[in-house]
Amino acid sequence: MPTLDWIGKQAVVNHHREVPYRLVHCDGELSAGDTEAGSLLVQGDNLEALRALLPYYAGKVKCIYIDPPYNTGNEGWVYNDNVNSPEIRRWLGEVVGKDTEDLSRHDKWLCMMYPRLRLLREFLREDGVIAISIDENEEHRLRALLDEVFGARCFMADLVWKSRQFNDARSLTGISKDHEKILVYERSAGSCYFAGLPRDMGKFKNPDNDPLGAWMSRSILGLADAKARPNLHFPIVDPATGWSFEPPANTGWRYSVDTVQEKIAQGLIIFPKSRSGRPREKIYATRMEGKTINFPSVIDDIFTADGTREMRDIFDEVPFAFPKPSQLVRRLISQVAAPDDIILDSFAGSGTTGHAVLDLNKQDGGNRRFILVELEDAIARDVTAERLRRVIDGYDKGGDLEKPVEGLGGGFRFCRLGVPLFDEFGDIADAIAFPDLAAHIFFAETGVPIPHRAQSEFLGTHQVRAVYLLFNEINREVPQEAAGNVLTPDRLDGLPPPPDDFEGVRVVYAEGCTVSADRLKAAGVVFKQIPYQVEGV
Repeated sequence: MPTLDWIGKQAVVNHHREVPYRLVHCDGELSAGDTEAGSLLVQGDNLEALRALLPYYAGKVKCIYIDPPYNTGNEGWVYNDNVNSPEIRRWLGEVVGKDTEDLSRHDKWLCMMYPRLRLLREFLREDGVIAISIDENEEHRLRALLDEVFGARCFMADLVWKSRQFNDARSLTGISKDHEKILVYERSAGSCYFAGLPRDMGKFKNPDNDPLGAWMSRSILGLADAKARPNLHFPIVDPATGWSFEPPANTGWRYSVDTVQEKIAQGLIIFPKSRSGRPREKIYATRMEGKTINFPSVIDDIFTADGTREMRDIFDEVPFAFPKPSQLVRRLISQVAAPDDIILDSFAGSGTTGHAVLDLNKQDGGNRRFILVELEDAIARDVTAERLRRVIDGYDKGGDLEKPVEGLGGGFRFCRLGVPLFDEFGDIADAIAFPDLAAHIFFAETGVPIPHRAQSEFLGTHQVRAVYLLFNEINREVPQEAAGNVLTPDRLDGLPPPPDDFEGVRVVYAEGCTVSADRLKAAGVVFKQIPYQVEGV
């Protein structure tokens, strides 16, 4: 199977596991609305932010939408991942330019995207889906990258978004660039589907006063060729004219000959007025009410200009270039996310995804939560957070006091990345509190998020493991045993028991152990020393 290779690939293959875990600190002053709603806006590098959030949200996110740099050469993005590679270190701090200026621009983009996609995949539920906006500059490379990270079988769609409403007269090639793409992949092949769009019931009419009500016609051609399904290839005769109609050899009819005869007898087959036409069938509105049509692969009724107009209405200016319209992201999210699902956007920009989630919740009374990550501090504070605050509380449209827009409700917490979990010596950092270390240890041991914020030494169970942590962050200056950070025979006897139906081993993390190996084995306990046996040091 063909694979995608580029300069620096080997250096970033495992980089998503080398990124240090950091704490996440919330800022109450920049938060807005109902801060207990469960939504987050995190300011910081999205690779570090994803690593920090993973112990809490791994396998819990239903839908990811991202709008990464398109790598056009005009975006001014900088490669800054701290990868231990001489060839990559030469890139640090340099603005990625155009092809004629930067021969490694595509390598840089792939090195930036690869570890982020690896982490994003870990956030998704088994039935989760990721949608990524992109254009022709990197679409074919992104498709190959997604095939590698998610698997080619997990490809769902290559959607075309007609982003430009009017022809671009400035084109240097004589071809107007009118569209972008949205690549859609699922976490596990065959696990997700789009809900579809409402059917236009206005197309149903009743020109012949049919007593069964309004109807529309539908083709009765099928998809089976004559060799595969010979029973679907037969002549249909119009009883009124005697004209005979044959299906194409590569399609056939939708129904068998007996079913067609029944439909003719019931008056459900409409015959054409000329021999060049084909029979069709009646479909009644009463049968189709509430049913949807498949989501189209071309989105041609939402435009970039809508996103610009939306930002101008909110801010009375456009503080962010080419923002995606919230209607576009809302339409995508609505196809896959139920009212209680989590939606993640690690390239948050102006906050379109958060706006779309709030709007969708307002429309259907849902309780969807969003997780947004924005790198630039000024954008996160003055654009992303401010936009969300205004749509939550309500705002004056375009600065016009006479055109107030009602608030959508909801809320979010504004967060920043703090210190790494471990210091440069591999020890637990002084700023680390018990619940922070507990969340990391439970995730490292089990691969799933901790079920609740840890309050005691018993962290929880997963499958055949019950996880414990002996760690007192307050009394670090006293001897380890006196502080309660050592597994002693007395501490072993006093460990809270796991649930009655638990059958497995107890894994105890502590700074030391004075219990003999034989007694640990007899008690069904595995000891792991912190920080040395904690994954992620």
